Amino acid sequence: MSEYVVELKNCRKVFPGVVALDNMQLAVKPGEILGLIGENGAGKSTLIKVLTGVYKPDAGEIYVDGEKKTFANPNESAGAGIACVYQELNIEKLLSITDNIFINKWIKGPGGLLDYKTMHQKAKEIMASLGQEVEPEKPAGTFGMGIQQMMEIAKAVMIDTKMIIMDEPTSSLGEQEVKQLMKTCRNLRDRGIGIVFVSHKLEELFELCDRVTVIRDGQYIDTRDINDWDRDSLIGAMVGRTLDNLFPKEFGTKGEVALKVEGLESSGVLHNVSFEAYNGQILGFAGLVGAGRTETMRAIFGADPINGGRIYVHGREVKIKNPAHAIKAGIAFLTEDRKGQGLVLQEAVKHNLILAHLKGFVSSLLLNKKKIDKVSESNIEALRIKTPTIDERVGQLSGGNQQKVVIGKWINTKADIYIFDEPTRGIDVGAKIEVYNVMNQLVKEGKCVVMVSSELPEILGMSDRVIVMRRGRITGEMEAGSDEFNQESIMKAAWGR
Repeated sequence: MSEYVVELKNCRKVFPGVVALDNMQLAVKPGEILGLIGENGAGKSTLIKVLTGVYKPDAGEIYVDGEKKTFANPNESAGAGIACVYQELNIEKLLSITDNIFINKWIKGPGGLLDYKTMHQKAKEIMASLGQEVEPEKPAGTFGMGIQQMMEIAKAVMIDTKMIIMDEPTSSLGEQEVKQLMKTCRNLRDRGIGIVFVSHKLEELFELCDRVTVIRDGQYIDTRDINDWDRDSLIGAMVGRTLDNLFPKEFGTKGEVALKVEGLESSGVLHNVSFEAYNGQILGFAGLVGAGRTETMRAIFGADPINGGRIYVHGREVKIKNPAHAIKAGIAFLTEDRKGQGLVLQEAVKHNLILAHLKGFVSSLLLNKKKIDKVSESNIEALRIKTPTIDERVGQLSGGNQQKVVIGKWINTKADIYIFDEPTRGIDVGAKIEVYNVMNQLVKEGKCVVMVSSELPEILGMSDRVIVMRRGRITGEMEAGSDEFNQESIMKAAWGR
């Protein structure tokens, strides 16, 4: 009998022009939480898809309880006891909790009719075992992300799983939901289930995991007990170099006011929001979830209607009724949801890079393909976007490289004001630094950058000034270098204390 519930040995997976995995190893013990970490593009997603039967490896073996397995599809992987809770939840929001949990695993009564009484009871019991007291008859979409994620875990428990892969499970959760998820993971571990916990957040790995495996550039690097890692060694193994400064702040020259907002109002959302942002600086926006930071940026960009207030760009009042007006005024908006709002995932990298400025690539009413190719190649080189070719579908890229494509798209508009909403969410520490360097370059060129972030170290590490919001109002403003430019002052303003 093997000491591992699931083991991957010497795995290789090749796509045209790319070796995604080479000699990859992974071994998970029953009743342990194994952290899996690597930069964007390191091969984590490919590794997960091999284990779950989405991809068939070109070489290597998979063992479950010491028995060699070959998976032709995800159903065979699930049948062997391997489940995955993906970052993009697979929940049918109009269906009930019960329907979501039992889909394709229906319990039938006499005459072949669905036995909803039994299924509702079992769904209630399973969710309760995961720390959620819910009414299983209610539509899944009426519940928050935390409970929806527990529904996915409940599906895994339903198939009598041996191992659950959790792919960036905390990326969309609030603080209390994260605590509940971690409690659930520990409970599952105590029941003998192996868990692969994929996360970019080092603090989560140190708090939760028993061991951590690091991969880099499609190759296995190392696995150690969590007590044998520290922050520096983990980052060094992940990126292949030491990172002396996680926030490589470079200061530009403070210029004139680029963006001025006066008395911005939106019914029930924003209340008398006023601020100034300068050329050559990064203005950070901090606050708790729901404080109104993203809503402020969407209102400025014309994505949401406003009831009152004025917006000035370089001293001139502008009327922004939609995003097209904002782009014309020289404002770029890198949205928090890059996949849903920032990219067309089925389109090529080169097409996504020109989306915000199509008219700049038109000659004689037709798209200038040579210019598109030339600019795209330049963007890929300047932003260090990892892609086989400019024709690769952007949905095939890692999260960090997708984020760089979004940045390139807006740089091609030659905007003066760049709004970055959660610019490093869901990307690894190496990719984060590359995003910070892009922001540094923009301010050195005299551009204005406004950054919304829920990560206080990021806010303090990269901002020249910070504005704090609470319940749609500005509750604080701090200047870098001042005595109040610290986490405590920001949190007091965010909590209203």
